[in-house]
Amino acid sequence: MGSCNGRFSALILISMTPPPSRVGVLISLFIMSLLLCISAPCMHSPAAALIGLSRSEKYNTDGQDPCRLSFLDTAAAAIDFGRIYHHNPAAILRPVSAEEIARFLRAIYASRALATGYRQEYLTVAAKGAGHSIHGQAQAPDGLVIEMSSLRGVRIHVADGAGGYSYADVAAGELWVDLLAEAMKLGLAPRSWTDYLYLSVGGTLSNAGISGQTFRHGPQISNVLQLDIITGTGELVTCSPAENADLFYASMGGLGQFGIITRARIILEPAPQKVKWVRALYSDFEQFTRDQELLVSMDDGAASVDYLEGFVVVNNEAMRSWSISFPTDTPLDDSVFNDAGTEILFCIEIAKYFTQSDDETADVDKVTGRIISRLSFIPGLIYSVEVPYADFLNRVRVEELNLRSRGLWDVPHPWLNMFVPRRQIQRFTTSLLKIMSPDTVKGPILVYPVKRSKWNTNMSAVIPEDKDEIFYAVGVLRSADPLCLAGSSCLNDLLSQNQQIIDVSTNANEIGNDKSEPGMGAKQYLAHHSQEWQWKNHFGSKWGIFLQRKARYDPLNILAPGQRILNRNHRA
Repeated sequence: MGSCNGRFSALILISMTPPPSRVGVLISLFIMSLLLCISAPCMHSPAAALIGLSRSEKYNTDGQDPCRLSFLDTAAAAIDFGRIYHHNPAAILRPVSAEEIARFLRAIYASRALATGYRQEYLTVAAKGAGHSIHGQAQAPDGLVIEMSSLRGVRIHVADGAGGYSYADVAAGELWVDLLAEAMKLGLAPRSWTDYLYLSVGGTLSNAGISGQTFRHGPQISNVLQLDIITGTGELVTCSPAENADLFYASMGGLGQFGIITRARIILEPAPQKVKWVRALYSDFEQFTRDQELLVSMDDGAASVDYLEGFVVVNNEAMRSWSISFPTDTPLDDSVFNDAGTEILFCIEIAKYFTQSDDETADVDKVTGRIISRLSFIPGLIYSVEVPYADFLNRVRVEELNLRSRGLWDVPHPWLNMFVPRRQIQRFTTSLLKIMSPDTVKGPILVYPVKRSKWNTNMSAVIPEDKDEIFYAVGVLRSADPLCLAGSSCLNDLLSQNQQIIDVSTNANEIGNDKSEPGMGAKQYLAHHSQEWQWKNHFGSKWGIFLQRKARYDPLNILAPGQRILNRNHRA
């Protein structure tokens, strides 16, 4: 509702209809919110100065009363990009400050159990950013969902001549695309990205944040200087590698299990203006990966690429989507498969950044030419364009708008993301293409290398446990048919295929489906499991420290129930 007084009518309306098991949660949330409003009245909170911004800069409240807890529109919080799981919360909080979130968490932590006329309920809390989760990770069944999109704002610090980083203090609900726009006004930009920019800062940092810059700069979590986090006990903590370091590292890739990120300090660097964008096609997978590993092994600097990804072209539809975001004057068609003499092609995509000057444009052409001369792609099947830097980073937006215009964006997305050891990547890809039916795949399949040394092992993010410097990021980014709704047999078939791929690849100590070959030691990225023992296998050697950190920062397991790692706890 729009105000504290309005909550009385909200409670009356909602309590007429909910099942008995939800009544205690609703009543308790109502009483809690009323008491919190009395103790901290609905007003322009001075906590808006949390990261040094005025309220108008920081909060996207659209002129509404800032004390907003809604019991009426909870279905919106049960929808995410995956459209596979739909769990309604009891209420949605749209906070105007980090302190407001902290007050709710302190109250929930202190409340023990919520006594009802039916049974005892234990509240859980999930933070939701842009809603781009696949398997309901930002949902809180019969709990409280915090819409972080109401916390917005960016403040840029430009490094002086004495050294140090330029950086941006960013509210967790801010989108990366808006951070890019604000930073580029001062000629700056973050250096590590996701492929899709309409994601929240807090959401990607809770996972890792990867793209074609990861081999060079590491994931987004490797480019953060400081965080503000609210723990499961309601404590608001500023942390960094030098201050409260354990909580900082726990939260980086921590799946929201140790606290809710409310602010991040992101490293910035001078922004280039233009991009030389190149795609080259291969018919041989081994050569495709060999050339990718050659590219990431080149010394950082003028003689190396700034971005590298690879993908599998499995059918004609994938070929036809080639030009949607890649504005080449040479369109590709089905004849490319025939000319190459294969049913599946592989594409290396590289980018070299530069400024607008004629001298640098000529130089980047020479450097790119030298790099390309070392590659062994199919002769003649190489394409290049020059585009503005911001357009390159926001390239997936073009594909999104195309899919929206065709009614193919708001469909289930049974995505599967994996980290695969280098020595297993060919075997993994072969298994993947056997389990899936390539001619029916709708959406890209990404395969590209990243470097282990660019990841901080103190962080919660999980990568393969072998010691090879290179491992591969694989993304099977499929879209289901619009008629394949949640629970349908066609969607379940796609999810079953994903599970088969996971089963044959994730555990180095178990055997594969054929009962003869060892597992591959791969790990899920954006992991989804339903049982605690599966999460134990996922975290591997990090499971013990995960449990220690969970007990320290969220002892009642209040946070991020949609991850389904640990059950809600309560005091004896």
